[in-house]
Amino acid sequence: MSILSDKQIKARCIAPTHRITRVSKVGSAWVERAPEDVVLTEDELDILLGRTQIKPPVRRFTPEERADFAPMIEPFVATQVREKEHRINADQGHVEKVVSYGLSSYGYDVRCADEFKIFTNVNSALVDPKNFDEKAFMNVKADEIIIPPNSFALARTVEYFRIPRDVLVVCLGKSTYARCGIIVNVTPLEPEWEGHVTLEFSNTTPLPAKIYANEGCAQFLFLKADDVCDQSYKDKGGKYQGQTGVVTPRM
Repeated sequence: MSILSDKQIKARCIAPTHRITRVSKVGSAWVERAPEDVVLTEDELDILLGRTQIKPPVRRFTPEERADFAPMIEPFVATQVREKEHRINADQGHVEKVVSYGLSSYGYDVRCADEFKIFTNVNSALVDPKNFDEKAFMNVKADEIIIPPNSFALARTVEYFRIPRDVLVVCLGKSTYARCGIIVNVTPLEPEWEGHVTLEFSNTTPLPAKIYANEGCAQFLFLKADDVCDQSYKDKGGKYQGQTGVVTPRM
């Protein structure tokens, strides 16, 4: 098993433009490798072809083939975003720092959407994983929320994921939140699962904690298997397949 790099993640999120049979030199002989679908500008293609002593076969994808492409992450941000600009008028504006999101060296930093479910004891509900009571949560739609001390909230990613059959995804919290005692938990995304990812925020501090919507909250790492699994999440008919919005426990 290996981890996908930024280049490999991008190739699964942006419709490829060319299929290239790459070549490499082994001793004194040139050896063809498996064809690879790549995203290239024409300039990048010229540079790539100019680096080899023999020209590898290149095939361009048709518009129809590109239209059929299903990105692994949608919407996909192909760079790290650390600030956003607020335009006041044509001449004035200001820049605001944000919790970073987008493509990283070996992973992708997801954003939290503006839909939340915050734990509340107002309705005296019991938290039972087998018989979940929706009255345990208060629904909030906002650009930011406050999680009470030692409490919990559910949210979802802005991004919709389509996990390939040969990939498993694990989640790690971002340092900015972790250093504030805010733990972000996500269970692994299994092969061929798709949907918005439900995010679990735990405020482990004795103080109220703020969560920002449309900013980074967790980093996903994509592990590529050496062998394709016999049974994927889709094969099992998983109960969270294709979920949208903030989804509470299902049985």
